[in-house]
Amino acid sequence: MNPIISARGLTKRYGRTVAVDHIDLNIPPGRIVGLIGPNGAGKTTALKAILGLLTFDGELSVLGKNPARDRAVLMEDVCFIADVAVLPRWIRVWQLIDLTEQLHPRFSRDKCLEYLADTKVTLEHKVKQLSKGMVAQLHLALVMAIDATLLVLDEPTLGLDIIYRKQFYTNLLNDYFDEQRTILITTHQVEEIEHILTDLIFIQDGKIVLDSTMDEVQERYVELMVVPDKAVQARGLSPMYERELFGRHIFLYDGADTEQLAVLGELHTPSVADLFVATMKGATTKGGAA
Repeated sequence: MNPIISARGLTKRYGRTVAVDHIDLNIPPGRIVGLIGPNGAGKTTALKAILGLLTFDGELSVLGKNPARDRAVLMEDVCFIADVAVLPRWIRVWQLIDLTEQLHPRFSRDKCLEYLADTKVTLEHKVKQLSKGMVAQLHLALVMAIDATLLVLDEPTLGLDIIYRKQFYTNLLNDYFDEQRTILITTHQVEEIEHILTDLIFIQDGKIVLDSTMDEVQERYVELMVVPDKAVQARGLSPMYERELFGRHIFLYDGADTEQLAVLGELHTPSVADLFVATMKGATTKGGAA
């Protein structure tokens, strides 16, 4: 099965700054991939390379094409959503639908109108008259009406309240995703997407520091919560990270013997957010983020 995205030694420099540093990626179809990293880690640069918005060193193939050279053809099979505020505020909904139909050969007006029928968005609304949640619904309706193979989401729910954020991802799963499509998501709201992810990629200082399926993550990492008098023993088993919460010590381990850990306290599967903090810090510390 040919990968949707394949990269070997993908590198992007801005003068002396290396924004993306020899990245290797292989993303097959039918996956929902979270690309997570701190500000300045290289996420946006990597996305721009994938979308053909900048040149790069190394090898990169998206849907079998070189995005820097074949962007126009590639974008017939790719959809991109950044912050929902990018929609022009002066335009009316019907004008936006007309424009999308003219620009994208795989856009279905009927399907878009079907999605909008379940919202309060009308064809005569101007974007500036819509709430952020309604703009998100409009944006998603436009995207879901395009028969694309790859959907790239860059902070797609930024600034929305929790109701609209949850509805956004529910609609995405129920009405868009299938085994032939791939979704690549970058967001700082990792708690809201971890239940939908099939794969997890952490990027730091332009390098990939974790690239695993969610099944592999659950098998590989474990958290141990202990009372203070067990902390020294737990610390002796080489955790990758330690934090303290309400007087208890929580240790995160990579590939540890769970039977050995179980006698010391309670075992849990770490959240993506906690795993992210542990991986970014890269060393055992006390008093980390709870």
